[in-house]
Amino acid sequence: MYIYNVTVNIDDSVHDEWLLWIKEHIPQVLATGKFEKATLTRVLVEEDMGGQTYSIQYKSYSREALDAYYKEDADALRIEGLKKFADKMLAFRTELQIIDEYNVEFK
Repeated sequence: MYIYNVTVNIDDSVHDEWLLWIKEHIPQVLATGKFEKATLTRVLVEEDMGGQTYSIQYKSYSREALDAYYKEDADALRIEGLKKFADKMLAFRTELQIIDEYNVEFK
């Protein structure tokens, strides 16, 4: 299993608009059928550059699904955010491979 992580720093001047937009954008990414779920989190550190930082983690069904997302969907979905927020948004992407998962077991 893989997590496609997008970390975004958004300028305070467009923060509220971006937050509304990303909450509509995430379902569009999920609608590609390449991911089983997404989690939107705020990064709780103060950045020297200012703004607010968020992480969106998309859990993919497989490596093949993630590769298909890159090939078939990623560019088109990225363009809207780039056009809308341009130099007010800085994003970088990472891939995480899930090795194992653990849950608390109550006795």
